[in-house]
Amino acid sequence: MDSELPLLSDAQLPFHPFDPHPLDDDKLREECGIFGVVGVTDAANFVALGLHALQHRGQEAGGIVVHDAEQGFNSARRFGYVRDNFTSETLMKTLPGPIGIGHVRYSTAGSKGQTAIRDVQPFFGEFAMGGAAIAHNGNITNADLLRRELIERGSIFQSSSDSECIIHLMARSLQRNIPERMEDALRRVEGAFSVVAMTRTKLIGVRDPLGVRPLVLGKLGDGWVLSSETCALDIIGAEFIREIEPGEMVVATEGNPVESHFPFRRQKSRFCIFEHVYFSRPDSILGGRSVYETREAIGRELAKENPVEADLVCPVPDSGTPAAIGFSLESGIPYAMGIIRNQYMGRTFIEPTEQIRNMGVRLKLNVNRALIKGKRVILVDDSVVRGTTSRKIKEMILDAGAKEVHFRIASPPTAWPCFYGVDTPQREKLLAATMTEDEMRDHLAVDSLKFISLNGLYRAVGEATGRDPKQPQYCDACFSGEYPVKPADMINKGFELKPAAE
Repeated sequence: MDSELPLLSDAQLPFHPFDPHPLDDDKLREECGIFGVVGVTDAANFVALGLHALQHRGQEAGGIVVHDAEQGFNSARRFGYVRDNFTSETLMKTLPGPIGIGHVRYSTAGSKGQTAIRDVQPFFGEFAMGGAAIAHNGNITNADLLRRELIERGSIFQSSSDSECIIHLMARSLQRNIPERMEDALRRVEGAFSVVAMTRTKLIGVRDPLGVRPLVLGKLGDGWVLSSETCALDIIGAEFIREIEPGEMVVATEGNPVESHFPFRRQKSRFCIFEHVYFSRPDSILGGRSVYETREAIGRELAKENPVEADLVCPVPDSGTPAAIGFSLESGIPYAMGIIRNQYMGRTFIEPTEQIRNMGVRLKLNVNRALIKGKRVILVDDSVVRGTTSRKIKEMILDAGAKEVHFRIASPPTAWPCFYGVDTPQREKLLAATMTEDEMRDHLAVDSLKFISLNGLYRAVGEATGRDPKQPQYCDACFSGEYPVKPADMINKGFELKPAAE
């Protein structure tokens, strides 16, 4: 297996110098993407391509584990982008075999500010019946409790990641084979999880009973593929078969039909609604719907709910683009690229000094001055988290001579942290947790600020009657404060849930 690499301090963390500092970002970040394939020649190459397509789900680090009949299990874990590591012929030659899984990471649980290579997934374990590796997307909400129990019973942890609990629970299980041990382990786990795992011959996929995080199944020749999103199937030419259902476990082997069963008590799905708003790539399919078309529908709904007289509709690139197009189509106000994103600054272009970090947004985005001057501009963005980036963009637009600036946000106010696999600031740092909509408008110093309503968002994702308050169709805890799984560890640390409605 791969050797350990050194600990990186916060200042050494690999990140794009023109992104905001990774520990002070103004966007919610999905923390990881998972991918696996069985029944292909040189599986690692397919895994690397799949991870490249899922890079938007985690840019901090990536890892691949493979198995070959002659060489056994091998792995590689690296900091930085997939393209900077897993395109090396020398490295890829160390990863032979017809089965492999991979993971791209942005930490939500585990070390913060100091990142160790041992926290990078997939995690591997040797069991009595052979080795197994797992890659996990989501967050275990009772990980502290499980970790304490496991350590007291003799488990020795190698990482600070909540996901490692699954491997230790599998090791302690008395079940006969790896899939059964995984079932046993996951029954102890609370929270959100989509897991891709592998043995020497089997590719395994599992979603938690609520189906909070995504996982899809694809076919490639005689082989099978598991992925966080359909866009990663496209890149390797795999056929999209279906989504793994909430609470389902699938086991795939080369040349055989996929085995499926449901080890958990069936529950009503609570898929993360923010996957539709921001996390997933616009060329992916979620719940049978094009993510792009859903975001365009969000923009249309936003225009219906919050009209305003203006000259231009401009997206905050790139995540606000489909919603801005929908807003323009519904309102009849012309769409324009008022802000241009610099797509081509490489990681090593310039050292990310404090001075460069302070320039931040201006180096990543530039205003199309000739277009903006003298205009009343509607800026469409996917969310407002801390509001720091929104203020800087507004200043740039006004500096370019805009007459008015109106913000329209393609999600409801983010007022609560996510504990299911998304990196969210503490609640007091969320703008919407401490301010009303009018107070946020004044804080950002814009002419108007309006968010799509929660019901409007539900209508845009295909729920014609809106949100069912008694049994919501999605997980929307970051907007509503209603957590479908109690965040036990955070409650033990003093986090206060929203009081139950009278």
